[in-house]
Amino acid sequence: MTYNEIRKAFLDYFESHGHKIVPSASLIPNDPTLLFTVAGMVPWKGILQGTEPAFAPRVADVQKCIRAGGKHNDLEDVGFDGRHHTFFEMMGNWSFGDYFKEGAIEMSWELLTRVFGLDPNRIVVTTHYSDEEAIKIWKKVAGKDAILLGDKDNWWSAGDTGPCGPCTEMHYDMGEHLPGGMPGTPNEDGGRWVEIWNDVFMQYDRDANGNLTPLPKQNVDTGAGLERFASIMQGKTDNYDTDLFVNLKRAVSDITGVAETDENVASFKVITDHLRSVGFAIADGVIPANTDRGYVIRRILRRAMRHGQILGHRGALLSKLYPALITEMGDAYPELAREQERVVEIIQNEENAFTDMLQNGMKLLENEIPKLNNAVLPGDVAFKLFDTYGFPLDLTQMILRDRNIDVDVPGFEKAMAEQKERSRANTKGTRIFWESQTELANTDDSAKYNPTDMKSKVLSILKNGEFVQSANAGDEVEIALDKTVFYGTQGGQVGDSGELKINGNTVMNVTEAARVDNVVIHKGTLVGTISVGDTVEPIINAAIRQQTARAHTATHLLQAALRHVLNEDVEQRGSKVSPDSVRFDFRFGRAMTPEEKQAVEDLVNKWIAEDMTVTHEEMTLDAAKEKGAMALFGEKYGDMVKVITAGDVSCELCGGTHIHHTGEIIKARINKEKSISSGIRRITMSVGTLAE
Repeated sequence: MTYNEIRKAFLDYFESHGHKIVPSASLIPNDPTLLFTVAGMVPWKGILQGTEPAFAPRVADVQKCIRAGGKHNDLEDVGFDGRHHTFFEMMGNWSFGDYFKEGAIEMSWELLTRVFGLDPNRIVVTTHYSDEEAIKIWKKVAGKDAILLGDKDNWWSAGDTGPCGPCTEMHYDMGEHLPGGMPGTPNEDGGRWVEIWNDVFMQYDRDANGNLTPLPKQNVDTGAGLERFASIMQGKTDNYDTDLFVNLKRAVSDITGVAETDENVASFKVITDHLRSVGFAIADGVIPANTDRGYVIRRILRRAMRHGQILGHRGALLSKLYPALITEMGDAYPELAREQERVVEIIQNEENAFTDMLQNGMKLLENEIPKLNNAVLPGDVAFKLFDTYGFPLDLTQMILRDRNIDVDVPGFEKAMAEQKERSRANTKGTRIFWESQTELANTDDSAKYNPTDMKSKVLSILKNGEFVQSANAGDEVEIALDKTVFYGTQGGQVGDSGELKINGNTVMNVTEAARVDNVVIHKGTLVGTISVGDTVEPIINAAIRQQTARAHTATHLLQAALRHVLNEDVEQRGSKVSPDSVRFDFRFGRAMTPEEKQAVEDLVNKWIAEDMTVTHEEMTLDAAKEKGAMALFGEKYGDMVKVITAGDVSCELCGGTHIHHTGEIIKARINKEKSISSGIRRITMSVGTLAE
């Protein structure tokens, strides 16, 4: 049976047994603890743990997964055996408070032996030693005496506390010609006995003392890796010898002009595996980048290209192979064809950048290799490759491994730490001086959203890099107050400007309010004398504050319009909100067309003309999430947050200043859209009277 036939037979069987068939969830999980969807249960985590209601009692799916980052990482093993993959498919059937152990075991056994026709005599089962119920069911259903194992092999838990329970596994005998013993024996990993199915029974809730209490609703979570299953159905001991990979490897040969041999088979495995990870991830909205999941995909793509070069290939590779991926998997996953143009463009951009990077980096390597002592590349050289040419450490190690050269990893890490320290020391402005003032009280800036008349006390004055007791007219200074109405630069919004007065007379023109931790710093030039301990009146420039607030609310409308016109995966990657312009950076894999830019601008202006109400609410972070408020990726939020909602088109967590009706924006105009890095675009926009 081919991959497509196995998928269909699996889903047809469970549909005939009352399961709702659902498509695979995205590889981008709704779980901040994970970079990717790493298992079939990830999309159902909330239901299985009882925090979300089940939409159906029985569900079946084939879930796409990636294990290539964080604690779930098989990247380094791909290519060196026939079992590991960064991308894989997990077949699963789920019972949310419906059938339990007997139903799950009966269906598992029937599917394996009757639908797929596997020899019952080549299947052994394992259960947890305490699960007497499952032991009896196996004897009744299959006449099998289960192998009894402990927590390590046959117990599942969500964590130290919470839902947990025993599981039962089915293992298949791949043939006596292979080494290895049965499950539970010292040589169980030899390769002969392969796990093909796992039924997890979520039966208990475990408290902090280890006590187990039966759950009010018991769930079943099953899983079977499709790649491993296909190898069994096709009589192969290597997943990469199954039909899907054979066809992809044939496409690699067609592109590179190189036939697969025993000597280069590792490169063929790496390229075909990585093609799936890169293609599916980008189709799901991941953009290659220097951080988080984008960095993982960039590493995988570059690793595939390096193996293409090992085969003697130069130039584009995965972008040329992508149509073959659609041919093999497009019927099961229509998003591959739907996103083809965007995916290929993003891959091509990455491949072009990597080709230039590799060429320059290899020149440095070739110059350094003759100088090496004891066949070890110094850590500072490896770091230079990373810092200057974008070589990840593992890529340098892979290139040098072929020449039996090691890398001084501790030296690399030391150079990395030193660079970070230099970066901190070179922080813009005078932040380092203010951070040294450990006794300085936090500024009470609670009045920044609704400025009122107030009197404040001068706590500290910084002039020419020194803290002084007083300063005079003409001095450029930075001043900290005990309380203020000024908004200090934060969250992409520039700080207020205005003035400080003493007894009604201006003593300082404030050009910008900045923020150092929880202290608001008033920067500007004195027009009179000021001393520590003086009482001043902080007064913002109301007209500039209003224009900045217009710009900030317009930024929220811009993001909503981009997601509406382009796609829901558009994600903010930075912004600068100032009174004269908006700069908005977002993740998107290509240049916008003139028609798309016009559509976005028109939509923003439509919402402005509708004069929608803009609400400013403070609530708990959990309440904001329940309300559906968007958060800035990677930003840290406290327990209490501010939520800005514009009509029914935008709802975001934001600590900036905003208007109260969209009509106050007056008008918006997109000035420019351009690329600032691979996969990241930038829009500049004017608002208010500046847009007319």
